[in-house]
Amino acid sequence: MARIAWIEDDDAAGELASVYSALRQTSARGNVPDILRTMSLRPDFLRAIDQASRLHFTDGALSRAEHEMIASYVSALNRCHY
Repeated sequence: MARIAWIEDDDAAGELASVYSALRQTSARGNVPDILRTMSLRPDFLRAIDQASRLHFTDGALSRAEHEMIASYVSALNRCHY
């Protein structure tokens, strides 16, 4: 059972429904990832985190694949399924 309250897709309205729609359109799986859904009570913050994440995972000094590999390794070390 999750310890963080969030708003499900069917209950989203207004700005949150708009953010959820944009997230589904850009998601490889066509869904809203749970890690982002944890911020659904603050749609403004959710939008900002999504934008920061996109910037972080763009190619630069490291490729997106290298960013993902580091994130996966750190998650494994922390025993976090994200």
